[in-house]
Amino acid sequence: MAEARKRVPGPGPHGAMGKVEKPKSFGRTTNRLLSYLKVHWFGLLIVVVCIIIAAAATIYSGIFLGTIIDNNLLPMLKSGDKDMSSIAYEIIKYAIIMIGGSLATYIYSRIMLNISQRVLRVIRDEMFEHMESLPLKYFDSNGHGDIMSRYTNDIDAMVNMLTQSLPNVFSNTLQMVGVFVAMIVLSWKLTAVVVVTLVAMALVLKLLGSSSSNYFSKQQKSLGKENAFIEEMTSGIKTVKVYNHEGEVKKNFDKLNTELCENTTKANIYSNVFMPVMQGLGSLQYALLGVVGGILISRGMWAITLGIVVSFLQLSKSLTDPLARLGQQVNAVVQAIAGAERVFSLIDEPCEDDKGTVELVNACEDSDGVLRPCEKCTGKWAWKRTDGEIVPLKGDVHLKDVNFSYNSDKQILHDINVYAHPGQIVAFVGSTGAGKTTITNLINRFYEIEKGEIIYDGINVKEIKKDSLRRGLGMVLQDTCLFSGTIKENIRFGKLDATDEEVVAAAKLANADFFISLLPDGYDTYLKGEDNLLSVGQRQLLSIARAAIANPPVMILDEATSSIDTRTEAHVQEGMARLMDGKTVFVIAHRLSTIRNCDVIMVMENGEIIERGTHKELLDLKGSYFSLYTGKKQLT
Repeated sequence: MAEARKRVPGPGPHGAMGKVEKPKSFGRTTNRLLSYLKVHWFGLLIVVVCIIIAAAATIYSGIFLGTIIDNNLLPMLKSGDKDMSSIAYEIIKYAIIMIGGSLATYIYSRIMLNISQRVLRVIRDEMFEHMESLPLKYFDSNGHGDIMSRYTNDIDAMVNMLTQSLPNVFSNTLQMVGVFVAMIVLSWKLTAVVVVTLVAMALVLKLLGSSSSNYFSKQQKSLGKENAFIEEMTSGIKTVKVYNHEGEVKKNFDKLNTELCENTTKANIYSNVFMPVMQGLGSLQYALLGVVGGILISRGMWAITLGIVVSFLQLSKSLTDPLARLGQQVNAVVQAIAGAERVFSLIDEPCEDDKGTVELVNACEDSDGVLRPCEKCTGKWAWKRTDGEIVPLKGDVHLKDVNFSYNSDKQILHDINVYAHPGQIVAFVGSTGAGKTTITNLINRFYEIEKGEIIYDGINVKEIKKDSLRRGLGMVLQDTCLFSGTIKENIRFGKLDATDEEVVAAAKLANADFFISLLPDGYDTYLKGEDNLLSVGQRQLLSIARAAIANPPVMILDEATSSIDTRTEAHVQEGMARLMDGKTVFVIAHRLSTIRNCDVIMVMENGEIIERGTHKELLDLKGSYFSLYTGKKQLT
């Protein structure tokens, strides 16, 4: 939108982020994310069983060596028996259990991968479907790169949580509990030595975890801001080069990149210090157990055997290692919940307010000449009220005492009154910020008016369903938007069920057929969105063809020829003239020569209509329009 719109501060390069906190509702966001797993309960049940098997195998591996020492090796040494069959049996049993544990780990990893991708597919579907229903204000207030970051970086963090962090947190917790129980069973006295070091580890975990999670949240926000900036600069790279602002843009990027670097570095410093600290405390625990166990064995105290001490040494590793991994996984979980909160914030954004009940329907006349709804496409349309009344679609648009502001800081439109009867062409001229484009966006209900009424065929547009209202309107904008696909598909975007013949007819009406026919693949020429295969004028002609195939009774032409040369403008004007034939048309133009034949011209200034009349009437008035047309005053 070209005029007087202030961006609302928010994520992205245009708004202040303020202080970045941890996830605001960690528990609520976590529960909401996990609620998506309910439909996969059977797969999750298999995952839980496999995790228990894998944890049991790990615990068994810890006590295996101690058991074989006390029950097999020491008795053999005392008796002098050389029969190794019992030891071989224990080794075979150990191998089978370890293979089973590894297989269980593989199974639950694969299942969690499948479940997580299905869950995130559902979330992405919800995001995109909801995004399509959001008002235009949301996209004006949020950087597009930041919105994209929610689909990529935040979703990736959630993938890592569901596929790795969540199963590992459960597995490591279960393993720690199992190991601790096994230690108590073997010797509660030696377990007391372990508890002392565990308390120290828990304190370190809490200290490092709080700092790390805070910076991981900041990292996600910084990443969104940087993506928004990159997206904006990529789309505007030509403008950057024209004004030689590469250096200034680089400085701005460096600032954002430095912020991201600092937050990421600090987050990973705290995260990566977990393992060395935990390994150091684990080694201390290992040494203490060895010393204390050796002393107790030598003095024959507390029935401590060599096998028990060996088992404790093995189990101590099975206790400290998952504790260290748990600390790292907790950070990944916090990062994922921070990302999930941003994703859910998009999903929770209020949809466009649409309380309309009047629908646009196909219509046909019965034998009595009465207009009635019709199931098949007849080319005629009508408004259908909830009481069954049918109102013919004519294209009669009235704006009555319309007032509007994007925010409370500045009023944009003041008591606007416009009457456009079917077949009339109404032009708006005025400086940038005068409110011209705002009026057309209010007709479409991209924004809701604060005061006044907009009447379409005698019906307040607030009573008309937005999809029906917009089906009854067409727009050709200055900045054309072509999607990745063939030329035929881009034209058909105006009417998805259009036949090939209708596509060609629309292109001919818009004066686009002549250049399409010269392309190697004609209408099947593939366009990659915003590539430069076509000139600005050719792209505009395709935009006109798209509007022509929709064939609405009301057209809005928003500075549709301001970006093209005079020669191309002749082709575009010819196409537009055919498009406008018999329709109610609102024209916004910078070139006054293009609106001389309009039925009425509105001159706007500071959100008010200061002059109105035909071209001749306004020239005779010798006011603002006369000054603009004669060059005494310039449009800004």
